[in-house]
Amino acid sequence: MFKFLKKSVLEADNHLYTPIAGQVRSITESSDAMFSQKMMGDGFVVFPTSEEIVSPVAAEITMIADTKHAIGLKMANDVEILIHLGIDTVNLQGKPFNLVVKVGDILKPGDKIGSMDLKQIDEAGLASEVMVVLTNSDDKISKLQLSDEKFAAGEKVGEMFL
Repeated sequence: MFKFLKKSVLEADNHLYTPIAGQVRSITESSDAMFSQKMMGDGFVVFPTSEEIVSPVAAEITMIADTKHAIGLKMANDVEILIHLGIDTVNLQGKPFNLVVKVGDILKPGDKIGSMDLKQIDEAGLASEVMVVLTNSDDKISKLQLSDEKFAAGEKVGEMFL
């Protein structure tokens, strides 16, 4: 009767999905050393072919950067995820990003987060690659298994083992 009063329940799921259509690669192939050297954690990078951004996991949004270039998520298994949109795009002050979510939202894999204007990022001379980083992977993940190929947004790309 009062479904609008019910808070969404966070689903347990150890699968990873691509947040944007494109070529998926190991995080070590990112053009930014902060990511490629796994200083922030293990994960993967997507070289995008479209602009729609979706959730790569079932999680709660815990942080959105003021410049909209970074989104923090926390899964039911306590794995923390950072979606980082582009390299040095913080300098664009949020202009190429349109987000439709807020902190506290509960997402399922494939739920829309927003979009990024690839042309605007390219015209600024910046890389549009999207990183999905498991920021506490050293503490939580024993193995990360990924597929390196092209995917549509929201397709399963791998699995993490706790």
